[in-house]
Amino acid sequence: MTPETTAPLLLVEDDALLASTLYDVLSLAGYQVDALEDGDAAFTRLAAPDHGHALVLLDLNLPGRGGLEILDAMRRHDRDTPVLILTARGAIEDRVKGLDLGADDYLAKPFALDELEARVRALLRRRQHDDGTQLHVGALHFDTLTQRFTLDDVTLELPPREQRLLAYLMRHAGEAVEKAHLLEQVFAEETLGDNAIEVYIHRLRRRLAGSSLTLRTVRGLGYLLESDA
Repeated sequence: MTPETTAPLLLVEDDALLASTLYDVLSLAGYQVDALEDGDAAFTRLAAPDHGHALVLLDLNLPGRGGLEILDAMRRHDRDTPVLILTARGAIEDRVKGLDLGADDYLAKPFALDELEARVRALLRRRQHDDGTQLHVGALHFDTLTQRFTLDDVTLELPPREQRLLAYLMRHAGEAVEKAHLLEQVFAEETLGDNAIEVYIHRLRRRLAGSSLTLRTVRGLGYLLESDA
């Protein structure tokens, strides 16, 4: 695999065994990796506008300053560097807060190492093509500031739930996203059944019909948004 960037990744994790494992896995994949295990040190590093990292893998439960405080301080001056939260399984409230503060994605521990690598690759690819406010997948565009979608230069009007779902799928374009992950990430504060996700996916498919965009069901893996253009 050829890494999408030569800038170092920053790994902030206080569990020594996990940090060592992630460092080795990412290094073997060809990335430069800087590692910190203390929240205060991470806060100081990321509070600097020129911190120089291409992506941050951030644990939330750290000695010293917590991950959410670090993320909040970072996003005051840096809206572009992708942040992947590493958090305990079941800590939904913290995940929601992290996403609200500007995190790009999260992984609940324990997680598969190949999934971590896939998430890192996806976030770095999006960073190359996203200026921080504009998402592009083929002919589909989303302005994150105005919350406006356009498809083939025509405004695409969407209800709030479909809007949130499509925006998330765009951020994960080219990557299959599990139904359970969508329920947690997109609808964490709502009570929805599995069938509701299928209904919204069906509606989005109808809206994208006739375009270069395809929203596929990948059996056993989830839903994948991709462009033929």
